[in-house]
Amino acid sequence: MIDKQDNKKGNVMNNIVVRVEKSGNRFNAFDADGVKYTSQITTGARKKAFNNNMALEQRVNKSGKNYWWAVPMDMYEATTKPVVPTSSVDVPAEHDEVVNFIHNSYSLKPQGLMMNELKWKYLIRSAVRGKNILMTGPAGCGKTMAAKSLVNALDRPDFYFNMGSTQDPRATLVGNVHFDKAKGTYFSESLFVKAIQTPNAVILLDELSRAHPDAWNILMTVLDSGQRYLRLDEQDGQATINVAEGVTFVATANIGNEYTSTRVMDKALMDRFTIVEMDVLDNVQELELLQYMFPHVDVTSLTAVSEIANTTRVESMSESGKIDTAISTRTSVEMAGLLFDGFGIDEAAQVSIYPQFSNDGGVDSERTFVKQLVQKYVNDGSDDDLFNVEDIDDESEYDIDH
Repeated sequence: MIDKQDNKKGNVMNNIVVRVEKSGNRFNAFDADGVKYTSQITTGARKKAFNNNMALEQRVNKSGKNYWWAVPMDMYEATTKPVVPTSSVDVPAEHDEVVNFIHNSYSLKPQGLMMNELKWKYLIRSAVRGKNILMTGPAGCGKTMAAKSLVNALDRPDFYFNMGSTQDPRATLVGNVHFDKAKGTYFSESLFVKAIQTPNAVILLDELSRAHPDAWNILMTVLDSGQRYLRLDEQDGQATINVAEGVTFVATANIGNEYTSTRVMDKALMDRFTIVEMDVLDNVQELELLQYMFPHVDVTSLTAVSEIANTTRVESMSESGKIDTAISTRTSVEMAGLLFDGFGIDEAAQVSIYPQFSNDGGVDSERTFVKQLVQKYVNDGSDDDLFNVEDIDDESEYDIDH
């Protein structure tokens, strides 16, 4: 390590520069290699540096005592591994093959995934180039299906973690301490630790917007292109696990306050992702999907399902709309599945649609509005012709979860 002399004060700079990260109510300090210096710096200095977006540099005064001095954040960034902009990277020998794969990848998209060609190619390109990918869009629009389709297209080892259902982020992402009579107290690493050490793995972080903020804090260094490591413990001097070469992280999120239990995602976390926004299907696209999944259900009935769903979406987006909730594609698929299993449109709506809408307000309630909407598509009391019975193959199956 080369020391530098501060000519004004006669102090020595040790070239140790740290960044302060907030974890809950704690302000921790780490250098670019993940070494923790929290205990060496006063709480006040760490908090002030964090609030002012400053780094801290270790210096030595004339009497040989260490102290920490606030410096611009770019001094910390200068100590990290350089990230060369893509535009300045020499085109690799296999670049033509990569480009050819990206622009011919639309054939790998499953027919049941309603995603336009440009966005699919962008999704594939982001993965091939090692980007962290965040799939955004309303609930039930196909984010998880798109992420799983990406895994299948790349044919890589994959790992799935539902971040929305994680009760203990540290146990899920790091591991747990256990006690055994024979072994005594021991630490067992989580599946996530194994996942990030698997070269070329695709790691799916589903419902990241529903995750506990502690999970976001743990993932910060994992997702940072200049760091890419996981800290096994918050204590000073503890080991870190480096993310293996070629690992791609794909997350899904419902962005917006209208989603129950969805948190406003940390801006610093979102900046670590390339965002791919999933579109809400219109009634034509949704009908195409339903016909693909349920080819034996009468097209008139499937058209009714898609039009009912689309009307709720238009109405919920209107300033003078009578409802705030829209029927998702996932619900439309469920309703079509009920039709396939012999339920009438009115029966399918009662169990799959109406419970999603409030009954407050009586005749002026959201549920009343949706009931009136459904009634426009209920036939004259006969639901006998919902299927093209002669075309049904007894061994046919459908998958509404995909």
